[in-house]
Amino acid sequence: MNRRELMVGAAATAASTSLASGSAMSATAKPIPPVARKEPKRIEQLGRVRVDDYAWMKDDNWQKVLRDPTLIKADVKEHLTAENAYTKAMLASTEPLQATMFEEMKGRIKEDDASVPDADGAWEYYTRFEKGAQHPIHARRPRGKADGEVILLDEEAESKGKAFYQVGSASHTADHARYGWMVDEQGSEVYRLHVKDIATGEAVGEPVESVAEFAFSPDSRWIFWTLRDDNGRPAKIFRRPIGGAAKDDVLVYDEPDEGFFIGAGVTQSRKWIVIGCGNQDSSEAWLIPASDPTAAPVLVEKRQVGVRYDLDHWNDHFVIRTNADGAVDFKLVTTPEDKPGKANWKDWIAFKPGNLILGTTAFRDHFVRLEKVDALNRIVITARDGAEHAIDFDEQAYALGLDGGYEYDTATVRFTYTSMTTPRQWFDYDMATRKRTLRKTQEIPSGHDPAKYETRRLNAKAADGAEVPIFVLMKKGTKLDGSAPLLLYGYGSYGISQEPNFSIRNLSLVDRGWIWATACPRGGAEKGWSWFLDGKKFKKKNTFTDFIACAEHLHAHGYGKPPTTVAYGGSAGGLLMGAIANIRPDLWAGIIAAVPFVDVINTMSDTSLPLTPPEWPEWGNPLEDPEAYDYMLSYSPYDQIGAKPYPAILATGGLSDPRVTYWEPEKWVAKLRPASTSGNPVLLKINMEAGHGGASGRFDFLKEIALDYAFAVWAVERGWETA
Repeated sequence: MNRRELMVGAAATAASTSLASGSAMSATAKPIPPVARKEPKRIEQLGRVRVDDYAWMKDDNWQKVLRDPTLIKADVKEHLTAENAYTKAMLASTEPLQATMFEEMKGRIKEDDASVPDADGAWEYYTRFEKGAQHPIHARRPRGKADGEVILLDEEAESKGKAFYQVGSASHTADHARYGWMVDEQGSEVYRLHVKDIATGEAVGEPVESVAEFAFSPDSRWIFWTLRDDNGRPAKIFRRPIGGAAKDDVLVYDEPDEGFFIGAGVTQSRKWIVIGCGNQDSSEAWLIPASDPTAAPVLVEKRQVGVRYDLDHWNDHFVIRTNADGAVDFKLVTTPEDKPGKANWKDWIAFKPGNLILGTTAFRDHFVRLEKVDALNRIVITARDGAEHAIDFDEQAYALGLDGGYEYDTATVRFTYTSMTTPRQWFDYDMATRKRTLRKTQEIPSGHDPAKYETRRLNAKAADGAEVPIFVLMKKGTKLDGSAPLLLYGYGSYGISQEPNFSIRNLSLVDRGWIWATACPRGGAEKGWSWFLDGKKFKKKNTFTDFIACAEHLHAHGYGKPPTTVAYGGSAGGLLMGAIANIRPDLWAGIIAAVPFVDVINTMSDTSLPLTPPEWPEWGNPLEDPEAYDYMLSYSPYDQIGAKPYPAILATGGLSDPRVTYWEPEKWVAKLRPASTSGNPVLLKINMEAGHGGASGRFDFLKEIALDYAFAVWAVERGWETA
């Protein structure tokens, strides 16, 4: 699309100019929202026609804009700047509350915190923060010692003078001589890989450009890395000698399907390099022996539509997690090292409906699996002799995480435990003796008394009878008469489960008398993989109706009411927000849609975007399937906007976001604002220096959360009426 002049009405032009320049407004004047020009674009697809008035907001040069935002079209930048200024003006009265909430959240962070060290041979590796720092220091020290620290990477120092700085992953070589890390300085998730000599601190070889992920070979001689192409997709895997240059790159794997994600890693045993390929429906793996890293990869089992598998190496065989043979929630099979194909798969841990096997980790004498049963995780340990036990916990609602560490020949596995009232705890668990050792408890410097709060597990009944889990956090003694404001959070996509985690952020609402509730609608995997399958593709609307059922259940039992309820979701959860705004605008005082995926039909028709072909199994392909087109169009938030009494809405995004591009919330707001019949404000806040995850610094990120929460309070109190 060619660059065009911005043409708006006189009033809108005046508003945009005033707000964008930061000019003072009179004390009595109400901020005037920007008015986006309409430029109808006729789109014909599968014999169907739709008209998009705001297609011009997408910069045709978006690939370059992601890497260099200064290249964005002038009219788009002007409009975004005006929207940001309007939002700032509208929320000016909340700035003291934002500042207070930020300080509260910051006060719950131990500023000079450090991770529990992970042992590997003679060393133990960790990260730590210095007081006041936005970014951590990566370091190591001799195993079991409190001194002798060696700094591997000082992110805080490296980030100075940069608006955005984020390390994607970092790792040391098996011989402990080199350290590598990936850096994104724009928010576009296009990383540059650096390697340094730990002893000298000097750079080793040329940086590797456009990296999605990397792994060092176990012999410490090679880097395997995944190239992110011009459209942001992981497309190829290369090998380079550590200390080499671009001229030394060797193509190891070239993925023929643009809808597949790919990556390379090393098994816990360090005996195999594994190339994994897959999408939501299918996967395959290729093996390279660590003893011969330059060998050609060997296929484990050819990809088959509907069949997923991944593998771990355990002593003299592979353990494969797969949904083959109708094992919807996955089963575990074993297969010999030298004959890993499906013909030799032997069932080991049987498929149990509703018992979702999430992942596995192998150690020499034990095999660990993480499962989810009825929205709660559990850790199951199997010894080499077949003896099996699960780690027990007392609370009714909690979250578990598993940290496999670096070492294979160990009896210790680390896990994390938390609940909505319990700060995170790190335990080392002896798999042989079954003794758990508390290594660290998340410190809350400003203080935290779990006894002042209570958490509940509820179930809402969906229209078809499904029981939808809800996790609730509130102060003890909160009256359940509808008077307490309610924030209802949801996601519901990609099989990603919501966990009843402790949050230093949510307390800033709960301590003000709010009830925090997390809904677990279909589309996640809280109740097994079938829960996900019942909320994807042609069953996607279950996600939206489940969330609405959760709100209605909460209201019916005194947890808030429509005038005191704010809905909150981000990314695919932003799609949920857009859908429920159209379906039941009457249920909410406000809606917060963070980086919202709302322009569904256009995005899933744009094959240049990074996630479009890989996500057709999740949403459908509107370019080839008329049924998918029609169903998608029937719920796409942007396309279903109509004359309705919408609640107050805050949409946020990042200019460099490769996952949900900035123009999705921009277009949504432009169309939504004039359609709303309620007179409630519709606001847009775009971070001009970040991507999908928002600000990179730990404190700057909290400022963005504080703005979201202040908006929630403002929406319930209808702050725009008194400002």
